[in-house]
Amino acid sequence: MAKFASQLAERLPALAAALWWGGLSVVGFIVVPLLFAHLPSPSMAGRMAATLFTAQTWVSVACTALLLVLAKRRHAEAEEPWARDVLVWVIVGMLLALLVQFGVSPRIVARQDLKLWHSVGTLMYAVQWLCALRVLWRTCAQR
Repeated sequence: MAKFASQLAERLPALAAALWWGGLSVVGFIVVPLLFAHLPSPSMAGRMAATLFTAQTWVSVACTALLLVLAKRRHAEAEEPWARDVLVWVIVGMLLALLVQFGVSPRIVARQDLKLWHSVGTLMYAVQWLCALRVLWRTCAQR
């Protein structure tokens, strides 16, 4: 049991990064496009997409917060080896998730300059996806 706990603690950063990146990938690149392709109206698909993006935001925030907590072991003087290279990506990814949720999404829901805010939101989502990929890549290579 102690060996399992030790292995879990060692692999938890990679699991958090995988959930973050995988969630972004599935929601943004598979599920939402399918909603717009198969639901009867764009407004219905948009409402459902907004709900899914909100859920994904909180998954992203939880995963990045966990990664920040795991970056430094209790009573350690330095960060974990994987964390030295990616803490900035974790923080940028978390900030992007929150900015999209509280800055961009309300403008889209209010139908305020839709083309602009969809473009801004898409760009910020893509950059967050790249941040998550970088963190996943590094946490998987930590050995």
